[in-house]
Amino acid sequence: MPALIDTTIRLLSQEPLAGRIPTAQVLELVEILDRAGFAALEVSGGGVFDSAVRRGVESPWEQIRAIDARTKTPLGLALRGRFLVGSQPVASDFVPRFVASAAENGIEIFRLHDPLNDVSNLREAGQAITAAGREFDAGLIYSPGVTAGTEQLVEQAKKLPDLGASRVLLHDASGALTAPQAHELVSALAEGSGLPVGMYGQGAAGNALAANLEAARAGADRLACAVYPVALTLHRVSGEALATSLAGLNLDSGVDVATLWEASELIDEHIGDEPVTPLPTRISVRAAQHKLPAGLVAAMDSRLRTHGAADRLDEVLDELILIRTEAGSPPLAAPIGQILASQALIHVLSASRYQTVVDELRDLLEGRFGTTPGPIDSAVQRATELLAEVEPAEEPAANLEELREDAAGLASSEEELLLLALFGDEAEPLLRGIRERATGEETLLGGGVDQSRAERIREIVRIVQETGVAEIALEEGGTRVSVRRTEEASLAPAGQEPALPAETEPVPAAEPTTDGVLRIEAPMVGTFYRASQPGAPPFVEEGDIVSAGQTLCILEAMKLMNEVKAEVEGVVRTIHAQNGQPVEFGQALFDLEPAMGRPLDAF
Repeated sequence: MPALIDTTIRLLSQEPLAGRIPTAQVLELVEILDRAGFAALEVSGGGVFDSAVRRGVESPWEQIRAIDARTKTPLGLALRGRFLVGSQPVASDFVPRFVASAAENGIEIFRLHDPLNDVSNLREAGQAITAAGREFDAGLIYSPGVTAGTEQLVEQAKKLPDLGASRVLLHDASGALTAPQAHELVSALAEGSGLPVGMYGQGAAGNALAANLEAARAGADRLACAVYPVALTLHRVSGEALATSLAGLNLDSGVDVATLWEASELIDEHIGDEPVTPLPTRISVRAAQHKLPAGLVAAMDSRLRTHGAADRLDEVLDELILIRTEAGSPPLAAPIGQILASQALIHVLSASRYQTVVDELRDLLEGRFGTTPGPIDSAVQRATELLAEVEPAEEPAANLEELREDAAGLASSEEELLLLALFGDEAEPLLRGIRERATGEETLLGGGVDQSRAERIREIVRIVQETGVAEIALEEGGTRVSVRRTEEASLAPAGQEPALPAETEPVPAAEPTTDGVLRIEAPMVGTFYRASQPGAPPFVEEGDIVSAGQTLCILEAMKLMNEVKAEVEGVVRTIHAQNGQPVEFGQALFDLEPAMGRPLDAF
């Protein structure tokens, strides 16, 4: 009989639902789910760690400990191969220490997949999981294209027993798997690997439920689901519907449906009346039509709206599909999907292809993430190599011991050091906040932190920043908060024209003006940041002398941080963009006066 794995807590702890339910109620929900009869509760993963670090409220490790203290059901954690829970592969010494920390905090089941379906990338983490005495479930991603063929997935599955895997998990991130295909794949994977097979599926219009039922009929022993409000919001499989349907097929999962409805009522109290982004019907339809993850399509739509180009979503989707083929047809699960989507946005909004390449895409094409399922387009690979020849080489990542020395006074434990290793400067505000706590009373373990109102205010600020809305007010419990776009924030700086749509011709990153000043222009669309993190000093001020290769700012696009650097030595005369301002391709960012009065052609 198939057993069910609940993913509700993980999904509630990552975007777009993170922070919408107070911590005390999340822990109450955990206790309800613990008595429902699930084989496991998947409570954390890459999205949870990312949200926790960005929000800077509580450590993701602390959340796992709090949940473990309240449950008897085995807890699960989703990892992305060599990426673990981040967006970049980590050094080899990080992997066993991360796994050991997770195991010590209460994780018993590790769901481990590689974003490229290159199972050789699972070896280090798999060995660490088995060494810790925990269950290693190896995931394979179904994604239309080269990776969708049964033969290709079975070949990868045959390698998993030698890596120590206990189970094969078929992961359908794009909701593209039909019921007959699910039956065929589950049977083939079980036969090819000799291991039990489970399934993690998603998708709208009932296809995911149908695929799960056929997987169960084919012998799948684990099926993932979420309680109804979360499943409805994020296009997952409803635990209530799945358990009821399985019982009707004489494949009873042992899950108490009445308990799940109790959990649904608790969630509904907090998000039942809220419009939850990012899955409007228009996005869902395009995701299903193009067989893409709905969250990825929503993120691209949000970025286009930020830059006043909401009508160009179909262009970006077509470009994404083309780039995916050129990049070796990798699956579009995180973080690969975000990398390719970021490049597609640059191409469409700049009206040029591969004039600017995000660093992560270059790493993918150069094989630093592993082997892609299909061949990489040789012309694209050569173009990125030529661009790389004029850029300074990246410094290799420090090992954990070097990082420990640099983090003295900031990271007080192994798990905090791992957050720094995975998220760099982004983790510092969270760790400083932990250090500044006077007592341990306001922690997840105490169950007393209610961050719901603060998070709603942050969401309002984000909406005002990223849209043309002038003012939003929130009134709750006798408190009224109003977030208003100021005149200065809504208008272009004096002497500067408002940002125009993307140019039809490529615009170089630096162009000489008539008075000999070098103008640094945006090489991509993105959000302009003057500092590495909130509260940090700006990279440069007007009047500063900068050297060639010095970082001037960061442009953020699709959660990817891209440094803009000075091409010459000189003096910063003008900073045109404001911190946090969306900028267009080719928009003026800085005016740089070359040092020593050297002619521009000397550079």
